[in-house]
Amino acid sequence: MRTVQSADLIRELEAAGGELDRIRGSHHVFKKAGRRPVVVPHPRKELGQGLTAAIRRQAGLTRRKGK
Repeated sequence: MRTVQSADLIRELEAAGGELDRIRGSHHVFKKAGRRPVVVPHPRKELGQGLTAAIRRQAGLTRRKGK
């Protein structure tokens, strides 16, 4: 897994049905029915592999092949 820009991860969350609930400073909070809120630090050029994996796991996203 490579590093990901926060804007790309936000696009993935929105495509999966997540909606921006609120912004507090540099933290964007997304909600999706039946799931706990997911917090994404934004703007950040690069999110580390561990943080990216944790956010995807919390949001219920699976890793796409080839990425």
